[in-house]
Amino acid sequence: MRPDIVPGAALPGYELSDHTGKRRKLSDLQSIYPMVLVLSRGSFCPKDRRQHEGLLQLHREMEVGYCRMVTISTDTIAETHEFRSGVGAHWPFLADPRRTIQKDLGIAEYTDAAHNPMIPHVIVLEPKLTIYKVYNGYWFFGRPTVEELRQDLRAVCKKSFPDWDISEQELRTAWQEGNKDRFFPYGKSLVEILGNGEP
Repeated sequence: MRPDIVPGAALPGYELSDHTGKRRKLSDLQSIYPMVLVLSRGSFCPKDRRQHEGLLQLHREMEVGYCRMVTISTDTIAETHEFRSGVGAHWPFLADPRRTIQKDLGIAEYTDAAHNPMIPHVIVLEPKLTIYKVYNGYWFFGRPTVEELRQDLRAVCKKSFPDWDISEQELRTAWQEGNKDRFFPYGKSLVEILGNGEP
């Protein structure tokens, strides 16, 4: 992977078509939330299908925990739609058949000339597309387990959500004084943030 794609750096704000053909920006899909970005080999790969089946339960937890997930593959829009439907996923899948991300990040899987996919990676992102952790999944067991992602999201949420520990006296005082900008939804309406970026 490109040497500047490291924890603390910002991931480029790619824009691609989703599984319905709608153009989507990663920053809009993320909104103010932590996000798990899955860079997938594609629908042809049994390892990727199994990985996504495992992510289904985690995604249900992520929805109630105010976190986002996005999958990107080098599949066409039709293949992307079928991949998403086939594994029963409910998060956005983005299609990159032109291999924009593969080329930009330098992650062409040169050992598979037939499919020319990306080397699979999982990137855990703090808000503002800030990289928290990068997993290289060329080998299946290099990919993070659901529990590893759960622990990463706990750490990112703790770091990102100012009201993580509402038992702190400073937060209690702020709430009592009517200063609610440090409490979810952080000075925005629920309509603004809950409706932003959903599939």
